[in-house]
Amino acid sequence: MDTNKKVLLTGITGFLGSHTAIKLLEKGYKVIGSLRNMERANHIKKIIGERTDRVDRLQFAEADLLDDKVWRGLVEGIDFVQHIASPFPRKLPDNEEELIKPARGGTLNILQAAEAHNVKRVVITSSTGSIVYGKQKGHRSGTFSEEDWTNVQNKKDTTPYFRSKTIAEQAAWEFMEKERRDMELAVVCPGAILGPVLEKDFGTSANIVIKMLDGSTPVLPDIGFDIVDVRSVADLLIRAMEQPEAAGQRFIGSAGYLKFKDVADILREAYPSKKIPRRVAPDFMVRLFSYVDASLKPILIDLGVERKVDHSKAKRLLNWTPIPKEEAVRACAESVLKLEIV
Repeated sequence: MDTNKKVLLTGITGFLGSHTAIKLLEKGYKVIGSLRNMERANHIKKIIGERTDRVDRLQFAEADLLDDKVWRGLVEGIDFVQHIASPFPRKLPDNEEELIKPARGGTLNILQAAEAHNVKRVVITSSTGSIVYGKQKGHRSGTFSEEDWTNVQNKKDTTPYFRSKTIAEQAAWEFMEKERRDMELAVVCPGAILGPVLEKDFGTSANIVIKMLDGSTPVLPDIGFDIVDVRSVADLLIRAMEQPEAAGQRFIGSAGYLKFKDVADILREAYPSKKIPRRVAPDFMVRLFSYVDASLKPILIDLGVERKVDHSKAKRLLNWTPIPKEEAVRACAESVLKLEIV
Protein backbone atom coordinates (compact mmCIF):
# COMPACT_ATOMS: atom_id res chain seq x y z
CA MET A 1 0.00 0.00 0.00
CA ASP A 2 1.49 3.31 -1.07
CA THR A 3 1.75 6.23 1.31
CA ASN A 4 2.74 9.86 1.03
CA LYS A 5 4.92 9.49 4.12
CA LYS A 6 8.55 10.35 3.48
CA VAL A 7 11.54 8.79 5.24
CA LEU A 8 15.02 10.28 5.21
CA LEU A 9 17.47 7.39 5.52
CA THR A 10 21.12 8.20 6.19
CA GLY A 11 23.83 5.86 4.97
CA ILE A 12 21.80 4.18 2.23
CA THR A 13 24.88 2.67 0.56
CA GLY A 14 25.76 0.68 3.67
CA PHE A 15 24.86 -2.95 4.37
CA LEU A 16 22.03 -2.13 6.78
CA GLY A 17 21.02 1.08 5.01
CA SER A 18 20.31 -0.61 1.67
CA HIS A 19 18.32 -3.44 3.28
CA THR A 20 16.26 -0.95 5.28
CA ALA A 21 15.56 1.11 2.17
CA ILE A 22 14.26 -2.00 0.40
CA LYS A 23 11.85 -2.79 3.26
CA LEU A 24 10.64 0.81 3.46
CA LEU A 25 9.98 0.93 -0.28
CA GLU A 26 8.16 -2.40 -0.15
CA LYS A 27 5.92 -0.95 2.58
CA GLY A 28 5.07 1.96 0.31
CA TYR A 29 7.14 4.76 1.83
CA LYS A 30 8.94 7.38 -0.20
CA VAL A 31 12.64 7.21 0.68
CA ILE A 32 15.33 9.86 0.40
CA GLY A 33 18.67 8.15 0.91
CA SER A 34 21.74 10.12 1.88
CA LEU A 35 25.23 9.21 0.78
CA ARG A 36 28.63 10.84 0.95
CA ASN A 37 29.25 10.74 -2.79
CA MET A 38 26.58 10.92 -5.49
CA GLU A 39 28.80 8.84 -7.77
CA ARG A 40 27.52 5.81 -5.83
CA ALA A 41 23.85 6.65 -6.41
CA ASN A 42 23.31 4.82 -9.70
CA HIS A 43 25.04 1.70 -8.43
CA ILE A 44 23.07 1.45 -5.20
CA LYS A 45 19.83 2.25 -7.05
CA LYS A 46 20.52 -0.72 -9.33
CA ILE A 47 21.22 -2.99 -6.33
CA ILE A 48 18.00 -1.91 -4.59
CA GLY A 49 16.03 -2.07 -7.85
CA GLU A 50 16.95 -5.75 -8.22
CA ARG A 51 15.03 -6.45 -5.00
CA THR A 52 11.98 -4.19 -5.25
CA ASP A 53 9.89 -2.82 -8.11
CA ARG A 54 9.23 0.39 -6.13
CA VAL A 55 12.55 2.05 -6.86
CA ASP A 56 10.66 4.93 -8.49
CA ARG A 57 9.85 6.07 -4.93
CA LEU A 58 13.56 6.37 -4.10
CA GLN A 59 15.63 9.56 -4.30
CA PHE A 60 19.19 10.37 -3.28
CA ALA A 61 20.96 13.29 -1.67
CA GLU A 62 24.63 13.94 -1.05
CA ALA A 63 25.38 14.88 2.55
CA ASP A 64 28.25 14.97 5.01
CA LEU A 65 27.37 14.16 8.62
CA LEU A 66 29.02 17.33 9.88
CA ASP A 67 27.35 19.71 7.40
CA ASP A 68 24.43 21.04 9.46
CA LYS A 69 23.10 23.25 6.65
CA VAL A 70 22.65 20.28 4.32
CA TRP A 71 20.57 18.40 6.89
CA ARG A 72 18.28 21.37 7.52
CA GLY A 73 17.44 21.36 3.83
CA LEU A 74 17.04 17.59 3.53
CA VAL A 75 14.73 17.19 6.51
CA GLU A 76 12.16 19.70 5.26
CA GLY A 77 8.91 17.86 4.44
CA ILE A 78 10.14 14.59 6.00
CA ASP A 79 7.89 12.51 8.28
CA PHE A 80 10.48 10.13 9.74
CA VAL A 81 14.26 9.89 9.89
CA GLN A 82 16.18 6.62 9.96
CA HIS A 83 19.69 7.62 11.01
CA ILE A 84 21.89 4.65 10.16
CA ALA A 85 25.09 6.29 8.88
CA SER A 86 28.10 6.14 11.16
CA PRO A 87 31.80 5.69 10.40
CA PHE A 88 32.78 2.02 10.82
CA PRO A 89 36.48 1.45 10.04
CA ARG A 90 37.99 -1.80 8.83
CA LYS A 91 40.98 -1.02 11.05
CA LEU A 92 41.50 1.17 14.10
CA PRO A 93 42.17 4.85 13.28
CA ASP A 94 45.24 6.63 14.66
CA ASN A 95 42.99 9.32 16.14
CA GLU A 96 39.67 8.19 17.63
CA GLU A 97 38.18 11.65 17.02
CA GLU A 98 37.98 10.59 13.35
CA LEU A 99 35.12 8.36 14.51
CA ILE A 100 33.70 10.24 17.48
CA LYS A 101 33.36 13.68 15.90
CA PRO A 102 31.22 12.65 12.89
CA ALA A 103 29.23 10.11 14.93
CA ARG A 104 28.25 12.59 17.66
CA GLY A 105 28.15 15.72 15.50
CA GLY A 106 26.18 14.07 12.74
CA THR A 107 23.62 12.70 15.18
CA LEU A 108 23.06 16.13 16.75
CA ASN A 109 22.90 17.86 13.36
CA ILE A 110 20.17 15.47 12.23
CA LEU A 111 18.19 15.75 15.47
CA GLN A 112 18.33 19.56 15.41
CA ALA A 113 17.23 19.66 11.78
CA ALA A 114 14.46 17.13 12.43
CA GLU A 115 13.08 19.12 15.34
CA ALA A 116 13.20 22.37 13.37
CA HIS A 117 11.05 20.80 10.66
CA ASN A 118 8.56 18.98 12.91
CA VAL A 119 9.65 15.43 12.08
CA LYS A 120 7.41 12.99 13.96
CA ARG A 121 10.07 10.49 14.99
CA VAL A 122 13.78 9.85 14.56
CA VAL A 123 15.13 6.30 14.82
CA ILE A 124 18.85 5.99 15.47
CA THR A 125 20.87 2.86 14.83
CA SER A 126 23.29 2.46 17.71
CA SER A 127 24.98 -0.83 18.70
CA THR A 128 25.23 -3.37 21.48
CA GLY A 129 28.70 -1.87 21.66
CA SER A 130 27.07 1.02 23.54
CA ILE A 131 25.77 -1.46 26.14
CA VAL A 132 28.17 -4.31 26.96
CA TYR A 133 31.63 -2.72 27.20
CA GLY A 134 33.59 -0.51 29.59
CA LYS A 135 33.15 -2.95 32.46
CA GLN A 136 35.54 -3.68 35.30
CA LYS A 137 37.23 -7.07 35.51
CA GLY A 138 34.89 -9.63 36.99
CA HIS A 139 31.84 -7.87 35.53
CA ARG A 140 32.50 -8.28 31.80
CA SER A 141 30.76 -11.62 31.33
CA GLY A 142 27.01 -11.72 31.78
CA THR A 143 23.72 -10.81 30.16
CA PHE A 144 23.09 -7.11 29.59
CA SER A 145 19.91 -5.19 28.73
CA GLU A 146 18.82 -1.79 27.46
CA GLU A 147 19.29 -0.48 31.00
CA ASP A 148 23.07 -0.96 30.72
CA TRP A 149 25.57 1.47 29.22
CA THR A 150 29.16 1.20 28.04
CA ASN A 151 31.51 3.26 30.20
CA VAL A 152 33.58 5.22 27.66
CA GLN A 153 36.04 6.30 30.35
CA ASN A 154 37.26 2.70 30.63
CA LYS A 155 39.52 2.52 27.60
CA LYS A 156 40.90 -0.89 28.54
CA ASP A 157 37.48 -2.44 27.87
CA THR A 158 36.31 -0.33 24.92
CA THR A 159 37.41 0.43 21.37
CA PRO A 160 37.26 3.78 19.52
CA TYR A 161 34.27 2.50 17.53
CA PHE A 162 32.29 1.43 20.59
CA ARG A 163 33.13 4.73 22.28
CA SER A 164 31.91 6.63 19.21
CA LYS A 165 28.59 4.75 19.16
CA THR A 166 28.08 5.24 22.89
CA ILE A 167 28.93 8.94 22.86
CA ALA A 168 26.67 9.58 19.85
CA GLU A 169 23.72 7.74 21.41
CA GLN A 170 24.14 9.43 24.78
CA ALA A 171 24.26 12.81 23.03
CA ALA A 172 20.95 11.99 21.34
CA TRP A 173 19.19 11.12 24.60
CA GLU A 174 20.64 14.22 26.28
CA PHE A 175 19.35 16.35 23.42
CA MET A 176 15.87 14.93 23.89
CA GLU A 177 15.93 15.43 27.67
CA LYS A 178 16.96 19.09 27.70
CA GLU A 179 13.41 20.33 27.31
CA ARG A 180 10.00 18.99 26.42
CA ARG A 181 9.97 18.14 22.73
CA ASP A 182 7.17 17.08 20.41
CA MET A 183 9.56 15.02 18.30
CA GLU A 184 10.04 11.39 19.36
CA LEU A 185 13.21 9.32 19.49
CA ALA A 186 13.74 5.56 19.39
CA VAL A 187 17.07 3.73 19.29
CA VAL A 188 17.96 0.26 18.02
CA CYS A 189 21.16 -1.44 19.26
CA PRO A 190 22.00 -4.40 17.01
CA GLY A 191 24.68 -7.00 17.63
CA ALA A 192 27.05 -8.23 14.91
CA ILE A 193 25.03 -7.99 11.69
CA LEU A 194 25.16 -10.90 9.25
CA GLY A 195 22.65 -12.06 6.64
CA PRO A 196 22.67 -11.62 2.85
CA VAL A 197 25.30 -9.27 1.44
CA LEU A 198 23.93 -7.34 -1.56
CA GLU A 199 27.18 -6.14 -3.14
CA LYS A 200 30.94 -6.32 -2.83
CA ASP A 201 30.99 -3.23 -0.58
CA PHE A 202 29.79 -5.27 2.37
CA GLY A 203 29.30 -4.72 6.10
CA THR A 204 32.35 -5.25 8.28
CA SER A 205 30.67 -7.99 10.35
CA ALA A 206 30.50 -10.20 7.26
CA ASN A 207 34.26 -10.73 7.65
CA ILE A 208 33.44 -13.18 10.44
CA VAL A 209 32.05 -15.51 7.76
CA ILE A 210 34.29 -14.51 4.86
CA LYS A 211 37.54 -15.22 6.70
CA MET A 212 36.36 -18.70 7.63
CA LEU A 213 35.36 -19.50 4.07
CA ASP A 214 38.45 -18.13 2.30
CA GLY A 215 41.00 -19.88 4.51
CA SER A 216 42.50 -16.69 5.96
CA THR A 217 41.48 -17.75 9.48
CA PRO A 218 43.49 -20.93 10.19
CA VAL A 219 42.43 -21.05 13.84
CA LEU A 220 39.47 -19.62 15.74
CA PRO A 221 39.65 -17.06 18.55
CA ASP A 222 37.78 -18.12 21.66
CA ILE A 223 35.29 -15.27 21.51
CA GLY A 224 31.66 -14.73 20.58
CA PHE A 225 29.08 -12.08 19.80
CA ASP A 226 25.35 -11.66 19.71
CA ILE A 227 24.39 -12.18 16.07
CA VAL A 228 21.46 -10.73 14.12
CA ASP A 229 20.33 -10.93 10.50
CA VAL A 230 20.41 -7.63 8.60
CA ARG A 231 16.82 -8.22 7.44
CA SER A 232 15.71 -8.54 11.06
CA VAL A 233 17.44 -5.29 12.00
CA ALA A 234 15.73 -3.50 9.10
CA ASP A 235 12.41 -4.89 10.32
CA LEU A 236 13.12 -3.73 13.88
CA LEU A 237 14.07 -0.25 12.70
CA ILE A 238 10.75 0.10 10.90
CA ARG A 239 8.79 -1.22 13.88
CA ALA A 240 10.62 1.31 16.06
CA MET A 241 9.58 4.00 13.58
CA GLU A 242 5.91 3.02 13.25
CA GLN A 243 4.73 1.67 16.58
CA PRO A 244 3.60 4.12 19.29
CA GLU A 245 5.11 1.92 22.03
CA ALA A 246 8.62 2.54 20.66
CA ALA A 247 8.71 6.28 21.43
CA GLY A 248 11.42 7.12 23.94
CA GLN A 249 12.68 3.53 24.02
CA ARG A 250 15.92 1.70 23.37
CA PHE A 251 15.80 -1.77 21.76
CA ILE A 252 18.43 -4.49 21.47
CA GLY A 253 18.50 -6.33 18.15
CA SER A 254 19.86 -9.86 18.49
CA ALA A 255 18.94 -13.42 17.58
CA GLY A 256 21.33 -14.92 20.12
CA TYR A 257 24.96 -15.48 21.01
CA LEU A 258 27.41 -17.48 18.89
CA LYS A 259 31.08 -18.17 19.44
CA PHE A 260 33.38 -18.25 16.42
CA LYS A 261 33.50 -22.04 16.84
CA ASP A 262 29.68 -22.15 16.55
CA VAL A 263 29.81 -20.12 13.33
CA ALA A 264 32.46 -22.48 11.95
CA ASP A 265 30.30 -25.52 12.80
CA ILE A 266 27.31 -23.99 10.96
CA LEU A 267 29.46 -23.26 7.89
CA ARG A 268 31.08 -26.71 7.93
CA GLU A 269 27.67 -28.37 7.91
CA ALA A 270 26.50 -26.15 5.03
CA TYR A 271 29.74 -26.46 3.01
CA PRO A 272 31.37 -29.80 3.88
CA SER A 273 33.82 -29.56 0.96
CA LYS A 274 35.36 -26.33 2.26
CA LYS A 275 38.21 -26.27 4.74
CA ILE A 276 36.53 -24.49 7.63
CA PRO A 277 38.84 -24.08 10.66
CA ARG A 278 38.22 -26.35 13.66
CA ARG A 279 40.95 -25.51 16.14
CA VAL A 280 40.31 -22.88 18.81
CA ALA A 281 43.45 -20.84 19.42
CA PRO A 282 44.61 -20.07 22.96
CA ASP A 283 44.16 -16.44 23.92
CA PHE A 284 47.90 -15.67 23.97
CA MET A 285 48.19 -16.82 20.35
CA VAL A 286 45.39 -14.48 19.24
CA ARG A 287 47.17 -11.60 20.96
CA LEU A 288 50.38 -12.49 19.12
CA PHE A 289 48.55 -12.73 15.77
CA SER A 290 47.10 -9.24 16.34
CA TYR A 291 50.59 -7.75 15.86
CA VAL A 292 50.58 -9.21 12.34
CA ASP A 293 46.88 -8.75 11.53
CA ALA A 294 45.69 -5.39 12.88
CA SER A 295 42.05 -6.31 12.18
CA LEU A 296 42.21 -8.59 15.24
CA LYS A 297 42.99 -5.78 17.69
CA PRO A 298 39.37 -4.65 18.23
CA ILE A 299 38.32 -8.15 19.31
CA LEU A 300 41.03 -8.63 21.92
CA ILE A 301 38.80 -7.15 24.64
CA ASP A 302 36.39 -10.06 24.10
CA LEU A 303 38.93 -12.76 24.84
CA GLY A 304 38.00 -14.75 27.92
CA VAL A 305 34.59 -13.14 28.43
CA GLU A 306 31.03 -13.80 27.24
CA ARG A 307 29.03 -10.61 26.83
CA LYS A 308 25.44 -11.60 26.02
CA VAL A 309 22.33 -9.45 25.67
CA ASP A 310 18.67 -9.84 26.50
CA HIS A 311 16.59 -9.03 23.41
CA SER A 312 13.19 -9.81 24.94
CA LYS A 313 12.09 -6.15 25.08
CA ALA A 314 11.80 -5.82 21.28
CA LYS A 315 9.85 -9.08 21.16
CA ARG A 316 7.54 -8.02 23.97
CA LEU A 317 6.84 -4.40 23.04
CA LEU A 318 7.11 -4.50 19.25
CA ASN A 319 6.18 -8.13 18.50
CA TRP A 320 9.54 -8.52 16.74
CA THR A 321 10.71 -12.00 15.78
CA PRO A 322 14.30 -12.21 14.52
CA ILE A 323 15.45 -14.61 11.85
CA PRO A 324 17.34 -17.47 13.59
CA LYS A 325 21.04 -16.75 14.09
CA GLU A 326 22.02 -19.91 12.19
CA GLU A 327 20.11 -18.67 9.14
CA ALA A 328 21.87 -15.30 9.41
CA VAL A 329 25.21 -17.13 9.13
CA ARG A 330 24.10 -19.34 6.24
CA ALA A 331 22.54 -16.44 4.30
CA CYS A 332 25.73 -14.41 4.66
CA ALA A 333 27.84 -17.31 3.41
CA GLU A 334 25.55 -18.03 0.46
CA SER A 335 25.62 -14.39 -0.63
CA VAL A 336 29.39 -13.87 -0.44
CA LEU A 337 29.94 -17.05 -2.45
CA LYS A 338 27.35 -15.97 -5.03
CA LEU A 339 28.96 -12.54 -5.35
CA GLU A 340 32.40 -14.22 -5.60
CA ILE A 341 33.70 -12.24 -2.62
CA VAL A 342 35.08 -15.64 -1.62
